[in-house]
Amino acid sequence: MRHIFATKHWTRFLELRLEVNILFGPHLKSNSLFRCASIFRYTALVFSFSARLPVSEEERVWVDEGFRRLEKMLGRRRLLEAKVILPTPGYFPDSYDQNSAGAEAIFRRVCSYMRVDRSRIQLEIFPDETEELRSILPYWRGNSGGCAGFFSHDPTPESVPTADEARMLVALRSTQLKDPLSLVATMAHELGHVILLGGGLISPKTPDHEPLTDLLTVFLGFGVFTSSAARRFKQFQDERHYGWSMHRLGYLPEEVYGYALAKFADERNEEKASWATHLSTNVRAYFKRSQSWLAKNKF
Repeated sequence: MRHIFATKHWTRFLELRLEVNILFGPHLKSNSLFRCASIFRYTALVFSFSARLPVSEEERVWVDEGFRRLEKMLGRRRLLEAKVILPTPGYFPDSYDQNSAGAEAIFRRVCSYMRVDRSRIQLEIFPDETEELRSILPYWRGNSGGCAGFFSHDPTPESVPTADEARMLVALRSTQLKDPLSLVATMAHELGHVILLGGGLISPKTPDHEPLTDLLTVFLGFGVFTSSAARRFKQFQDERHYGWSMHRLGYLPEEVYGYALAKFADERNEEKASWATHLSTNVRAYFKRSQSWLAKNKF
């Protein structure tokens, strides 16, 4: 048994090394001029040499409008009073085992932070076929994607639902149990569905309801988790297996998360957001660029 966020396997040093390896590995044997130019461009991204907005105008307008839509649904106080949740023992003090009991302990805390009634939700873990392949093959390299979790709510029409009928289902992929950061991100997204869809605030037919649910996680203080889980690099090795994988979660790219987090901080007048140090390398760079742009472009 260990603490949920006691290990440092997701530190930025490893993340940065893996990103440089994967992005520039194919060019390591090419001419030095091209290699230096490529590494300079990447370094400029990481250390924010440019203050240019990292998103398109269409994406910026969507985020701004998304914040206004969420504010209208939930009230501006939810945004201003939201506690930014971090991957630290202060927010997740429970010891953690990679099983359903460990997931339940985390889920209760995420429900509490997002102001969702835990008693109305049924939590289930479903098996992941990708893990079966990984256990058989001697070497694994690939992209992990697909459904990390899902939400279901089907109240009885034309009647007032009973207590049982009002219960909603949140199901999580078993792979998530091995990665607490992604687990929390997935829980936050699915509980976003509980708030928006289960609460009748939007319709499943709303064209952008999935990305809007990701934006809601930023609005309610879980942006550090969901933005970091947008792209996760992993290396693994044991006596029989070794390899790496890139895992993607959610519906928003890192650039949009970076701007959305900067917008979140700007709306709350947080000029120096201490929580930004917990952002992943890329998202932190996009966040800083967006902050600089917002400081010069007040609407």
